[in-house]
Amino acid sequence: MTTETPLPVASAVQLRDVTKVYGEHTAVDRLTLDIHEGEFFSLLGPSGCGKTTTLRMIGGFVDPSDGDILLKGRSVVGLPPNKRNVNTVFQSYALFEHLNVFDNVAFGLRRRRLDAKTIRARVGEGLELVQLSDRSESKSNELSGGQKQRVALARALVNKPEVLLLDEPLGALDLKLRRQMQVELKAIQRETSITFVFVTHDQDEALTMSDRIAVMSKGVVEQCGTPEDIYEHPLTPFVAGFIGTSNLMTGALRGGLFSIPNGPSFPVSAGSEVADGATINVAIRPEKIWLSEFEDQMVQIPGVLKETVYSGSVTQYIVTLAPGTDITVLEQNTDRSRREERWENGRAVTVGWRMSHCLVLLSQGPGIVADEES
Repeated sequence: MTTETPLPVASAVQLRDVTKVYGEHTAVDRLTLDIHEGEFFSLLGPSGCGKTTTLRMIGGFVDPSDGDILLKGRSVVGLPPNKRNVNTVFQSYALFEHLNVFDNVAFGLRRRRLDAKTIRARVGEGLELVQLSDRSESKSNELSGGQKQRVALARALVNKPEVLLLDEPLGALDLKLRRQMQVELKAIQRETSITFVFVTHDQDEALTMSDRIAVMSKGVVEQCGTPEDIYEHPLTPFVAGFIGTSNLMTGALRGGLFSIPNGPSFPVSAGSEVADGATINVAIRPEKIWLSEFEDQMVQIPGVLKETVYSGSVTQYIVTLAPGTDITVLEQNTDRSRREERWENGRAVTVGWRMSHCLVLLSQGPGIVADEES
């Protein structure tokens, strides 16, 4: 029996020890990334983490202070944006108000001096892709925010870039439209097979659309992986706290037991590399914690119900385990979990979870990090 060796994944974008310094401020610090051909890759992090600076360096709008950037294996450091087969979609749309939809989408093609027949065909394909074929004669000021963003996207796609850069393109849309556009944007990426590099501070947006996510903090990547890997297996307290909601606790590890200061202890799987007596961080997702109907082998510890918040599809319980240590429990309001009576605050309760759902985290992220970018 023979085992096939998987083919290597081709890289559309490679960053090698890329650094960007503004005066005494390091915005991006020795960043190394491989973005695969045809994937939807997101740079995710809070304001000032370096994600937009990274995108602008890939696009050629900013030069790195050090390191190398390669597109399809070719170094592009020093090349202006118009010499890179890359297009960018911005949050502001950047449409020409005096032009109609067709002419906005055709603008870049005309600058490249393509013939009229090719321009008509490409613009038609682009408008069909973003479902705006019936608005080709409309002026920009006649369009909704979502339609304007579709025009900006079509204008970028008709140039057939190797990589499409998207700088928080959905940030100006209302929540309902933004969620609709997330689904459409991912569908367009799948249909075109163009590499998308997407910048966002919205964790739900990144989880919804991405094939892989690089979570950035203070100029470095804290973790890079699939949405499921990052959500289910965060490596650092920053990632656990930034992606979704986590119950983060700090305490001492002794004999395989994690001890909450002035509170109870419970077993964790810390690994042999963690020294006995060390101070560690643990994280548990609130939806992984139970308040009743415990399974065998579950960790169970006592607490006091501090607050109950009903939110329609879920109920949130705040439980105090020790002075200064509260955890959040989320329960879906299904027939199975709906309680016959509303629990009163101050009631003694027991919380429980599977041991595999309690994650031991690195105390710090990788690398030395810098202050926020401007």
